[in-house]
Amino acid sequence: MSDVYDRLADLAKKRGFYWVSYEIYGGLAGFYDFGPVGVLLKRNIVEEWLRTFVYAFDFMVEVETPVINPQVVFKASGHEDHFTDPIVVCTKCGRVYRADHLVKEATGLNVEGASLEEIYRVIVEKNVRCPECGGELSKPENALLLFKTEIGPYKGQLGYLRPELAQGMFVNFKTLLNVARNRLPLGIAQIGRVARNEISPRQGLLRLREFTIMELEFFHDPSESVREVEEYLPYVEGETLNIVTADSRERGVEEPVTVTVRESIDKGIVKNPWLAFWMGVGNKFVRSLGIPPDKTRFFEKLPHERAHYSAQTFDQEVYSTKFGWIEVAGYAYRTDYDLKRHMDYSGVDMFYFKKYEKPVEVVKKRVIVDYKVLAERLGERFQEALKALQGRSQEELYEELSSKGYIEVGDLKIGREFFTLREEKSLVHGEKIVPHVVEPSYGVERLLYVLLEYSYNVVEDRVVLKLPPRLAPFHVAVFPLMAGSREEHKAMVSLARGIAQSLRERGLRVVYDEEGSIGRRYARADEIGIPYAVTVDHQSLQDNTVTIRFRDTRRQVRVGVGELHDTILKYLRDNTMI
Repeated sequence: MSDVYDRLADLAKKRGFYWVSYEIYGGLAGFYDFGPVGVLLKRNIVEEWLRTFVYAFDFMVEVETPVINPQVVFKASGHEDHFTDPIVVCTKCGRVYRADHLVKEATGLNVEGASLEEIYRVIVEKNVRCPECGGELSKPENALLLFKTEIGPYKGQLGYLRPELAQGMFVNFKTLLNVARNRLPLGIAQIGRVARNEISPRQGLLRLREFTIMELEFFHDPSESVREVEEYLPYVEGETLNIVTADSRERGVEEPVTVTVRESIDKGIVKNPWLAFWMGVGNKFVRSLGIPPDKTRFFEKLPHERAHYSAQTFDQEVYSTKFGWIEVAGYAYRTDYDLKRHMDYSGVDMFYFKKYEKPVEVVKKRVIVDYKVLAERLGERFQEALKALQGRSQEELYEELSSKGYIEVGDLKIGREFFTLREEKSLVHGEKIVPHVVEPSYGVERLLYVLLEYSYNVVEDRVVLKLPPRLAPFHVAVFPLMAGSREEHKAMVSLARGIAQSLRERGLRVVYDEEGSIGRRYARADEIGIPYAVTVDHQSLQDNTVTIRFRDTRRQVRVGVGELHDTILKYLRDNTMI
């Protein structure tokens, strides 16, 4: 299987999964086209994600927001300052490389998140050179990964193509909170295209400049998360997570610990209970793609490796025979960073009003200043005192006056006689909070690659894609047996075409094929992962029955044409391969 990557690339182009974009012009790195089979497979991955992450819960909604964002969005989010990667340039041939990736490929050392100075020191000490021409490398510098654009013609407003979906959900939080009748927790999901101006992208579908992601922003009250998550833990109760912790990585150990979702919370391995919950959901999702449990893990990022908004991050990784462990998703605890930043930049209230079960009586301490008398007493220093007093909270002033009998402003001591202290009782019905956010984010193309790699099998010199039946691009193939008399042949073709059309009209995706021998047609169907093949033969003309052939086992069962649709539907629902 060492050459599975190259074999998959050949199969992908031959059978219409994917290929490099703009091939007639020599191709363009980081861009791929998806053919008729690849489009269907991507869509099925998306539908599986929606079933697992969105449709399973009553607190989830889905949105769609623009690809192009105004500059201010990414100023607020911090991307303009932090969404960078280190690059080096070959001083001989001019090729540009991502510095940390090049160092790892050349030396095996992981310098992700290290400073530019540290990366350059490793390059010099290990004599890392251009892999193409052997030339010396420049000092590393940071490159912004955002794609710039103009909004409007002729000196339009600066904008960026979104590198993630998250900001479209953050800026819409208040609107969607109202749609959801002001209830937390609230999950907002989005699926769409994003763009990142990657440096010298390689590794096929694993590092692209334009790709599709599936992202979820889960807003919750952190003070209620332990209690609230209990209601939903049964959904992931049976999930065990393979976690490589940051603590073990710092000790030089990358062996995972295997814990249940609940244990990961109780032992403090995962800081936020909802983050652990969604990791359990993600575990279930990746397993539904046919990835064995021992080939997936959650890899905790070290503090210097995390994004600027994250308090804890785990990469969900899948083992690839070609590339080793590859990231297919990121799980980040984004705290209240994003909502607070957008509030600061927009001036719009992003608070959630947390209503108490019963009103609470509170005592507010107030300090009333006699500004007229104070101004007369302080003269020229009044403005200095006024500014200082207005910069202090009522509670601070009250406590200082109560304990000291005066307020200190520099070298001034302003006595109690200038103030009136009051305590006012009132009923409070709730409080404003800024929700915290947990984010799972999946790359569809990476999932498609690992799905194909784990499905790729060679059986008796024939390629068989053993995709989970529900994810297969086509549900069923229909073949008439091309044998017998002219009349029999014509009758079998007519019956087969009628069956194919009937199955299509009832919602199944069908391939109809009458070219070549039945063996070659089975082989073509196996190559694109079609799980069930229906054959119309001589007996079909006599008793209106057909055979269903199962892709992985090649076993066949005979069913009546009238039962065919419901039988295949049941097989698909149960992911059956007998």
